[in-house]
Amino acid sequence: MLMIGIILKQVKFFFQACFCLLVLTCSGCSNLRDAGDYWVDESHVALGQESRVQFLVFHYTAENDENSLRILSGNNVSVHYLINHQPEQMSGRPVVLQLVPEAQRAWHAGASFWRGRNNLNDTSIGVEIVNAGYHKVGNKRSWEPYNERQIDLLIALSWDIIQRHHIDPANVVGHSDIAPQRKIDPGPLFPWDRLAQVGIGAWPDVGRVQYYQRLREAETSIDIAELQANLKKYGYKVPETGQLDDETRRVIKAFQMHFRQDKYSGHPDAETLAILDALLEKYRR
Repeated sequence: MLMIGIILKQVKFFFQACFCLLVLTCSGCSNLRDAGDYWVDESHVALGQESRVQFLVFHYTAENDENSLRILSGNNVSVHYLINHQPEQMSGRPVVLQLVPEAQRAWHAGASFWRGRNNLNDTSIGVEIVNAGYHKVGNKRSWEPYNERQIDLLIALSWDIIQRHHIDPANVVGHSDIAPQRKIDPGPLFPWDRLAQVGIGAWPDVGRVQYYQRLREAETSIDIAELQANLKKYGYKVPETGQLDDETRRVIKAFQMHFRQDKYSGHPDAETLAILDALLEKYRR
């Protein structure tokens, strides 16, 4: 009986070896992936496909490193990447924390909207940056700046994400852009201009802003309905009431906080309209 058992094991090993040799030598079999109880043939790739990722969303955590990691790795909220206040270095390069694989949905955007899409968790990658946000000084807000190590790492990470997923510049946004009624991050000190200079996100051409501002300053009044329509065309969720209501003001403030950070009162003026005109010309033709 012992001899029979040994012979059976040898026969089994022989057939397994023959099958493996067949797999390795047959045409196209190098694309077979072992899935345990079955094989997956990955040699046929459909042309009709694209990345699920269409948007890149930036946030600040309003917490320190420890609390940020604890909260974002818990059960209620999550994000794909977290950049610490002072990112660790390994072999001379900074370390970013990946908390959710890019193929998975992270819970970072919440109730959100951009360019006709709701609930951007399904179609976005979220990046949280450890930053306190703001402190109240009297009746004013004192904003915390981002540091150079954070921004250098953010640029490298964002460039990589954008290239792999072919994200449109105007789809690189802040939490306040996609949820202007309830969010203000990443705040007015976030370096949108600097990021745009290296190909990350949208930014208007200065000359075109100046051109449109001269035209807008010649107008006797601001057409709120047109402004609302243009904000919607660019991507924002905005009321279409023709009235300068509180919701519209918050959208204008989010827009200004992104594209005119020295003045973000939520009041529409010629320069705000001109910046929007230049952006629509450049990205929404």
